[in-house]
Amino acid sequence: MFNIIGPSRYAFLTVDVEALPKRAASDHLKKLVWGQFDNGSAGVREMCSIGNDYNVKHTFFVDLCGAYSLKEDMLQVVHWLDSNGQDVQLHAHPEVLPDVFWHQQGLSHQPALMNENLDLARAEFVLTYFGNLISNCTGKKINAFRAGSFRWNSIILDAMKNVGIPLSFNNSMRAFHSGQCVYSNPQGGPFFWSNAVIELPLTEKLIPARANRNERWVSLTYPPSNYFHYPSVVKSFFSSSLFYPSIVSVFLLHSWSFLEWDEDGHAVYRSDEKMNGYAQLLSRVSKDFDVITTQEFLDLYSRGKIKIIESVDTNLAKWKND
Repeated sequence: MFNIIGPSRYAFLTVDVEALPKRAASDHLKKLVWGQFDNGSAGVREMCSIGNDYNVKHTFFVDLCGAYSLKEDMLQVVHWLDSNGQDVQLHAHPEVLPDVFWHQQGLSHQPALMNENLDLARAEFVLTYFGNLISNCTGKKINAFRAGSFRWNSIILDAMKNVGIPLSFNNSMRAFHSGQCVYSNPQGGPFFWSNAVIELPLTEKLIPARANRNERWVSLTYPPSNYFHYPSVVKSFFSSSLFYPSIVSVFLLHSWSFLEWDEDGHAVYRSDEKMNGYAQLLSRVSKDFDVITTQEFLDLYSRGKIKIIESVDTNLAKWKND
């Protein structure tokens, strides 16, 4: 399906940066992105600091929809990440945008979810509008997109092609089995969509069925979570037999990955335990992989260091609004 010239194994440390309304009682951006609480701090600054300790950079997929009322504050996050040498790319949860936003654009507020969108122009608008906000802040073009909650379809892929975003980080078998998307390719490694967009799937592995448990997909998330319907990780992240099935591996984190959740489902800071665990993870990853950014991937591909053979028809990801 793909091969690498030379012995290198590559990894992306991808982080969805979100300040969605239901995940905090107040001060959503301060808590869910910066991770700032009265008793401690555990957000994107700390994540970058840990990465810097191991000389690796993260790819931050920033959602400006969830914090649209705080757009300028979120753009300050973008500026800080870019100034810190991080890779800033596009993430979008348009389902939480206020209706007035859509009315101002002359568009209907429905369908809210990207996986239900069948309007190419609407998809292009979302990618262009929010991508330009990030690009105007960083001075760099958008290389990659990940849909909110992995809700995507073939229209999204075609919109990416049309607006010039070459890399998709949307393929997830767990998302497919949870109904967030209508298709995902189980191969695991990078592949071409038939419209020439390159897919970099979330690294996952199928765990066979056992006597008391159905087969399930697990993925490289930190920390292990039950975000999807199927459990995430049943063994240690440090079990090389469980993960790293591809020479290009994609890890998934969130800006709030170092926080805990209270009885109301709101983020809280309790200790440095998750940050310490992440430092241990990066000590392993930095030895096993070359951690790369989206631009470094594109450079490797253009120089023939990464060859992608498999092509998948985008029509397989058509959303049918039955």
